[in-house]
Amino acid sequence: MSGRTVLVLNGPNLRRLGTREPDVYGAATFDDLVELCRETGRRLDLHVEVRQTDDEAELVGWVHEAADARLPIVLNPAAFTHYSYALRDALAQRTAPLVEVHISNPAAREEFRHTSVVAGVATGTIAGFGMTSYVLALQAVADMLAAEAIAGA
Repeated sequence: MSGRTVLVLNGPNLRRLGTREPDVYGAATFDDLVELCRETGRRLDLHVEVRQTDDEAELVGWVHEAADARLPIVLNPAAFTHYSYALRDALAQRTAPLVEVHISNPAAREEFRHTSVVAGVATGTIAGFGMTSYVLALQAVADMLAAEAIAGA
């Protein structure tokens, strides 16, 4: 296993990538996303664990797990972005970097997608770059971890 573990957590419907609204989300599948994240992690000396759930409670449980273990998170909350205060409250307990990520640009879509209830507790948000959003988010996490290591040395 390579360096520090990072959880890449994905909310509802993301396992349907490739078939779900390809005009919005592209033709790449969830398996393609998993491989992209793992390969990016190897390049950045990160151990990347990719998970997806359609269940809000399961996602909250994973966030608690990350907080307890001080694990950084790259999170695509999907539809939970806009209304899950349970997820937001769990994320507020974070103990490591948290990057919110979106494949599309929610601000350029329907009005209800313009508000993220989780953005206020995230370190930052990357959106609108397709699958590359995940690559950029993992790079940001790697940079933050490196800065923490330098500050702690």
